[in-house]
Amino acid sequence: MFHDFSIKARIVMLTLLPSSLLALVLGGYFTWQQLTEMHSNLVERGRLIVQQLAPLAAPSLAQSYHNRLQRIANQVLDQADIRAVSFLDGNLETIVHAGPSLGSPLPPQDPTQLTMTRDGNATLLLMPVLGYHQNLASGNSGQDDHLIGWVALEISHQSALLQGYRNLLASLVLIIAVLLVSALLALRVGHSISAPLRRIQQGVSQLRDGHLETRLPPLRSHELDELAAGINRMAEVMQHAQEEMQNSIDQAIEDVRQNLETIEIQNIELDMARREALEASRIKSEFLANMSHEIRTPLNGIIGFTNLLQKGELSPRQHDYLNTIQKSADSLLGIISEILDFSKIEAGKLVLEHTPFNLRELLQDTLTILAPAAHAKHLELVSLIYRDTPLALNGDPQRLRQVLTNLISNAIKFTNEGTIAVRAMVEEVGEEFAQLRISVHDTGIGLSQEELNALFQAFSQADNSLTRQAGGTGLGLAISKRLIEQMGGEVGVNSVPGEGSEFWIRLSLPLDDRTEDEPPSALHGYHVALLEQHELARQSMQHQLEDCGLEVLPFAELDNLLAGVAAARQDNRPIGLAVLGVTSRDTDAEELAQRIADLDRLGCKCLVLCPTTEQQLYQETLPEAQIQLQSKPARRDKLQAALAELLAPQPVDQQAPGPLGNRAPRLLCVDDNPANLLLVQTLLGDMGATVSVADSGQAAVEAAQQERFDLIFMDVQMPGMDGRQATRAIRQWEAGQPEHHHTPIIALTAHALANERRALLQGGMDDYLTKPINERQLAQVVHKWTKLHLRSPDSPAAEARPAPIGHLSVLDPEEGLRLAAGKPDLAADMLSMLLASLDADRQAIRQARRDGDRAALLERVHRLHGATRYCGVPQLRAACQHSETLLKQHAPAADAALDELDAALVRLADEARADA
Repeated sequence: MFHDFSIKARIVMLTLLPSSLLALVLGGYFTWQQLTEMHSNLVERGRLIVQQLAPLAAPSLAQSYHNRLQRIANQVLDQADIRAVSFLDGNLETIVHAGPSLGSPLPPQDPTQLTMTRDGNATLLLMPVLGYHQNLASGNSGQDDHLIGWVALEISHQSALLQGYRNLLASLVLIIAVLLVSALLALRVGHSISAPLRRIQQGVSQLRDGHLETRLPPLRSHELDELAAGINRMAEVMQHAQEEMQNSIDQAIEDVRQNLETIEIQNIELDMARREALEASRIKSEFLANMSHEIRTPLNGIIGFTNLLQKGELSPRQHDYLNTIQKSADSLLGIISEILDFSKIEAGKLVLEHTPFNLRELLQDTLTILAPAAHAKHLELVSLIYRDTPLALNGDPQRLRQVLTNLISNAIKFTNEGTIAVRAMVEEVGEEFAQLRISVHDTGIGLSQEELNALFQAFSQADNSLTRQAGGTGLGLAISKRLIEQMGGEVGVNSVPGEGSEFWIRLSLPLDDRTEDEPPSALHGYHVALLEQHELARQSMQHQLEDCGLEVLPFAELDNLLAGVAAARQDNRPIGLAVLGVTSRDTDAEELAQRIADLDRLGCKCLVLCPTTEQQLYQETLPEAQIQLQSKPARRDKLQAALAELLAPQPVDQQAPGPLGNRAPRLLCVDDNPANLLLVQTLLGDMGATVSVADSGQAAVEAAQQERFDLIFMDVQMPGMDGRQATRAIRQWEAGQPEHHHTPIIALTAHALANERRALLQGGMDDYLTKPINERQLAQVVHKWTKLHLRSPDSPAAEARPAPIGHLSVLDPEEGLRLAAGKPDLAADMLSMLLASLDADRQAIRQARRDGDRAALLERVHRLHGATRYCGVPQLRAACQHSETLLKQHAPAADAALDELDAALVRLADEARADA
């Protein structure tokens, strides 16, 4: 705090503090000494008075002359500071008293000596009157000590205290006066020092502001004058340097003027280069924003048409050519996706989501996708999730799945035999966060230290030689590292050449409030036999079965399992189910069928787990393959449902479908556009689904209340009750029906902005698809939410590449056929329905524009847009999409887009009449 004071304040404080302290100490000391001395003098005076009264009062006390004693007491009382006088007999009884009353004197310890007693502001002196005092009064000599009486004198200290206070006040006044004088002197001295310093500060500030001609005057102090002289010299040097610099600048300007023509040419070239750089940056940004659509669309077309060709009658060589095209296109699509992801990360445009997910489901989904590649190389794919690992988490499951897919794919790529194990464990868990460690361990070729150092660099691979067996861009690990770091985690690798590698990620994720579903109570207490020759796979499967509430007896050999089941049956501890993990290299189909029959005779049902590449081999040997056969690695939900079906099968007439039944899924499709409704109904029906339709939100609510559906496809924007309102109505009705299961509702819309997906999910819908949709997307979403299988789709619908409206065709029959999944009749029906509604749509759009009803206008444009997505009308579709986007964004250019839409409607109607 002292450092914050100015020099003037410091001088005043250093002057006043010591002097004040000294004055207070000395004043207090002398005042105390004076008061002590006054008290001593007063007591001494009282002692002299009482000693004089003793001889004077001795004859009167001896002869009992009370009047004389009274006169003596009154005279003594007239003296200053005497408060009261009493004459007492030998028994301390009062004979004569003058002044205020005295208290009863206490008998003194020595009756021959003077006794003094201090009581508050008074002192009591008690003097004995002896015989020799009487002799003194009569002039006789002799020592007679017999007691005649007592003289009591009380002295007041009031006057002494008052005088002390007066002296103290005078001392304080004097001290204050001295301090004031000192303060004035200190202020004067401080001013004499601070004023020159302020002048120096002002001069330095002017120099700092560029006024180099500033000079400091003499400051009437030797030290400060030296300081001022130094500052003046520094100012002169700086002024001289500035003048030299200004001369140099003037010379440089003169040189520049002489070469002005050259400089102007260079400036023009630099400006052009700058504009080109800005334009390149803008183009790059647009490239990153649109590349996913622009590149993936033609590739999807190539892949789609390849699938269509493969379903025709082709020669073996043609099949080989098409397989090569499809694999090349898939590889190119993966490479482009990696490059786009890396570009987004580099540009800082990648935004992570924060949604709840289940860790077990994420790992098992990833392994299910990659299992065919691993099984094609006869690799064992195993997942181990430690029991204390929290499963309900929050984060970006899509990006985490991307990282795990890359790590597991690399492990499969560089492993020729052995095992790939994925482990998930918790390292630290708190109230809100859990730190996880997920590792992928393989028994592949391993990595050297040099390869490890360059492993996570972009476009770098472990094997860069010309003879390398594994392909790829070398971006996968770099992208994974960036993604994990953006999530706040870290990624690393431990590897031994020739033995294998372990890639691991460490990540801290928020915990979710959801609780994991408990296994069905019907499974608790059952004994199950487990066959798995691979030790790690057997351990993983045993954990999954135990988590389902089963008591597991593991076996490594099929013969041992048969013997164990038979022995348990003899001991009245029958085993009702056996889970058999087999491969064609260990157990062929005929042998497995025989052993399943043997187990069936022992009352033991079987669930077979085999590699994905060998499912067709075992399909014919199982009587109920839809229930009894699953692929490795087993998923928790499918495994649990199959076990429940085998151990406690559902009644045939039960309405609630089993999750893995072989029946056709019952679906409800809701769309106000007849063409869209017909297309979705046709696609789903051709894949084996039982489809009901509704053309409005109200009809969808009524259908959902009257019939139980496995899944509902819901259009978002419809007249009257739209998709969101219909979903809320269905959810409210389900809440009042405890026996009614939750029906998944999938949103379908022709156009959606980025923020609409979250609003749809928050509104009660379970998933989201953007039109145009294809058979594969429909099959995947049906299986995801119902666990029911549809027949393999014929071909995915290829999405048309967008082009400028003016350069698009008005009618494109080939595109219409492709969007109708290669069905000419369906394509013709959808185009006919679209053409039939053109006049009504055009009039409705014009009327909404005249009325200024934006909601009705947006609804009509959206409906028309949805109808165009499944017809070969690229120009009208592009105009609808452009208009809908601008209307949703409230853009000023929406009116011009609507004019273009109206013109597109007219062109389509004219060309349709011309073709007719």
